[in-house]
Amino acid sequence: MPRPIIIDCDPGLDDAIALAMALRAPQLDVKAITTSAGNQTPEKTLHNALGLLTLMQREDIPVAAGAAKPLLRELVIAEHIHGSTGMGHTRLPTPDIRPALHSAVELIAGLLRTSPEPITLVVTGPMTNIALLLAQHPELKPRIERIVFMGGALHGGNATPVAEFNIYVDPEAAEMVLQSGVPLTMAGLNVTHQAFVLPQEAERIRAIANPVAQAVAEMLDFYLPMYLNHPRGLPGAAMHDPCTIAWLLAPHLFDSRERWVGVETKGEYTLGQTVVDDLQQSGNAPNVQVLTDIDRDGFIALLLDCLTRYSFHQNGEK
Repeated sequence: MPRPIIIDCDPGLDDAIALAMALRAPQLDVKAITTSAGNQTPEKTLHNALGLLTLMQREDIPVAAGAAKPLLRELVIAEHIHGSTGMGHTRLPTPDIRPALHSAVELIAGLLRTSPEPITLVVTGPMTNIALLLAQHPELKPRIERIVFMGGALHGGNATPVAEFNIYVDPEAAEMVLQSGVPLTMAGLNVTHQAFVLPQEAERIRAIANPVAQAVAEMLDFYLPMYLNHPRGLPGAAMHDPCTIAWLLAPHLFDSRERWVGVETKGEYTLGQTVVDDLQQSGNAPNVQVLTDIDRDGFIALLLDCLTRYSFHQNGEK
């Protein structure tokens, strides 16, 4: 049986690639897409989610908009990374679908409540929607099989010297989720920076003859130069959000360890840092499965396999 999941995202180039991996994977049953503000404004991330589902011919999946800003802070976006639309230079089709009338929290809560089995939540943006869900519907925690999220890091950040962007945007929400008692799997920068796409691999994606792979290649055209010219010195574009889907599809590609993780919400220099008790010095029981390493070659093979599944006929049928 496919694993039921809900994807809470802020598309975003790497969110788009994560969606491309998930939406034709036979192992996954995507019940809904919800959107958060993060990589771009809430209006743009919602529009991008609708356009991506239209491109990927999955208009059957309900979409709902989430919170317009973090719980306690003003919104910070990453336009310098994802462009003025959030999709780089990629032009998505005009959406064929409209968002649900109810909120992201209401949509997720309704699906959790009525699902015959617990649902996995995949979070690839700030955790605002999920923090609100847990606060408003604590009785639904047992209905969440696991939360798999892209965020944080064992060491170092990308929004600040110590904070990863998704956590930095809404650190209070992230701390609420991390201390919620729900099973958690964390794909942080330490592993996502290992899951990079080299320029020659982007050309392999471009050679796949379908519109989704072509769009992903175009996204990488925008994304790659930033990494190739970055002080971090990566040889390719880091696939942050796709690591969450890769772990669901092929957990054998990853190494991990159980550790306690908290989020700094008050630090002058360390706001948004994920504090990982890697040496188990705090006395706190582990609350997160922290992904530590990835088989990059296996990840690239998985990405290519997912993108080849989009074989469209000329009349637009799947």
